[in-house]
Amino acid sequence: MNEADALELMRAAMWAVIVASGPAVGAAMIVGLIVALFQALTQIQESTLTFVPKIIAVFLSLMAAAPFIGGQVFAFSEQAFARIAHGFGP
Repeated sequence: MNEADALELMRAAMWAVIVASGPAVGAAMIVGLIVALFQALTQIQESTLTFVPKIIAVFLSLMAAAPFIGGQVFAFSEQAFARIAHGFGP
């Protein structure tokens, strides 16, 4: 295993993390925008108002996307283990 193989494995790992975290981050972003719009329209500037809806949305999105996230982690681990078993060649 040389530096290029290690970098390729790290690139694949970071991409798997980005793709797997997408549903939770997207849900938090959408709920954050909705709550911010609600706060701007009603002039309610309570800082704790944003946390509970975001936590609930992230939890629900993680429950809904669990098979997708598991599939991403499984695909990456299969790729990594296959490279270990067969060597890091082309």
